[in-house]
Amino acid sequence: MRILVQRVREARVEVDQAVVGQIGLGLLVFLGISKEDTTAEAEYLVDKVVGLRIFPDSEGKMNRSVAEAGGSILIVSQFTLYGDIIRGRRPSFDKAASPENARILYDYFVLKAKESGINVQTGKFQASMDVTIHNFGPVTIFCDTFDRSK
Repeated sequence: MRILVQRVREARVEVDQAVVGQIGLGLLVFLGISKEDTTAEAEYLVDKVVGLRIFPDSEGKMNRSVAEAGGSILIVSQFTLYGDIIRGRRPSFDKAASPENARILYDYFVLKAKESGINVQTGKFQASMDVTIHNFGPVTIFCDTFDRSK
């Protein structure tokens, strides 16, 4: 499982020109799910996202979590995080989970994030989305659960 997290002042997701998810200050989480992923990876990454200390404290140091900053989380499914361009110029998505399996883990990830008590919004799974981001920093963090096995 892979996530790309951006600290934002605001972000929103539109499908067919209708807003489906929107937050002010918080984290925009792009979520990619692989064929090998399980609920264990989802729980691990939700814990990372919720506890990620990338909001400034009173001295301007990145030392506060999204909850401590009073922020929200916007989760957007993005299978293209598993795009492989090692060979050729057209990405291969062979490592990405099937839409049916990805949907189950995506919903589980969202459920676990909501259980943290933080306001959680989402995009629309398997839809073409327009994502508007007002990046704050900019701060962008990438995490792949494959890395934790090293």
